[in-house]
Amino acid sequence: MAKHSKLKRLNLSRDYIAGNFQTPLNLSVIAESSYMSPYHFLRVFKETYGETPNEFLIRLRIQEAKKILITENYSVSEVCEKVGYVSLGSFSSLFLKQTGLAPTLYRRKLWSLSSEAYCFPVQAIPACYAYHFLGKLVK
Repeated sequence: MAKHSKLKRLNLSRDYIAGNFQTPLNLSVIAESSYMSPYHFLRVFKETYGETPNEFLIRLRIQEAKKILITENYSVSEVCEKVGYVSLGSFSSLFLKQTGLAPTLYRRKLWSLSSEAYCFPVQAIPACYAYHFLGKLVK
């Protein structure tokens, strides 16, 4: 586990990633903000949080993409850009890996649960039900 001062610096870096996940991020710049070398930062971040900074970034981007896909009517390409990806292929592959469904299929399945066409307000269905429902679709 990281010492208190190191943990404080890691938290600042984690907050920086969370606040800027829509933009291109550079490990060297983030590590520098923690006053650590990139390799040391990477090792301590993973040891402390159980995931690498890149895994954390991907998780944040996919969470936001899931929210946008079900609550907005943007194209998948637009969602890809809004969450910080340049490549639609990379975004789709990562989305599939994280959720088990392609972005378009994810949207269609959740929109099919809504009574209004192309509208799925976040408050309309509990997330636990949606995840349970999607879990059955993936298997």
